[in-house]
Amino acid sequence: MKKNFLLLLFLYSGVFVFSQKTEYLTKLDIPYYNNSISKTDQYISERCVLDIYYPKNVQGFSTIVWFHGGGLTGGNKEIPEALKNKRVCIVGVNYRLYPNAKAPKYIEDAAAAVAWVFNNIGTLGGDSTLIFISGHSAGGYLAAMIGLDKRWLHEYNIDANRIAGLIPFSGQVITHFTIRKERGIPETQPIIDDLAPLYFVRADASPLLLITGDREMEMLGRYEENAYLMRMMKVAGHKETRLLELDGYGHNMTEPAFPLLLNEINRIVDNKKKAKK
Repeated sequence: MKKNFLLLLFLYSGVFVFSQKTEYLTKLDIPYYNNSISKTDQYISERCVLDIYYPKNVQGFSTIVWFHGGGLTGGNKEIPEALKNKRVCIVGVNYRLYPNAKAPKYIEDAAAAVAWVFNNIGTLGGDSTLIFISGHSAGGYLAAMIGLDKRWLHEYNIDANRIAGLIPFSGQVITHFTIRKERGIPETQPIIDDLAPLYFVRADASPLLLITGDREMEMLGRYEENAYLMRMMKVAGHKETRLLELDGYGHNMTEPAFPLLLNEINRIVDNKKKAKK
């Protein structure tokens, strides 16, 4: 009798654990511009789409909008494997690329994609107050650009401060080298103008976690420009800017950075819960 009871308890526990396992759904190639725009431009129709990976039958989940890297000249949308099965939604975004598009089209696309997420994530169960923006390299640049310069999301009547957190990976925060190339400016000639995240330091921005590779192994100056952004954000009065340097990792530092991204999301979500109590 005792053995039968233990067996039933084991089977019941197994069914309970199995039933608690979160399922995930994926939706591919969703246009984030409306039809009136997409139909007028074949390149927009091809490139300006996003993929969504989200937990099924879960309410109030957090969302990571992820912009791929590639120097604004290459790359494709992705759902990073390291972020899957973490009870968060991941939105992988494609955007137009140079030379088929030129600045500020890349930034306009990033803002349009984020606006789409704000306006639609609730229909899948997501919490629009828990949208985090991230990306690697050029994607990090786009994340920082639309998070710090409020004009891009303002086009969609969205305050950039509604973003729960900005977590760019090894993003350029001076004017991007591809944009300088468009203007005939050498890569070694840095500029900071209104297409640079660094131009828009402000005290009221969303929490900002900057992550780079090792300063001795990174792309030229990448750690230092992020360090300067951190310093100037603090000088401006921003209370939640941090910079993490991943020793021993070069520019392709996403693998050790993904857990840091998830930790930052958990930290911010926990703080929001505490603030509601």
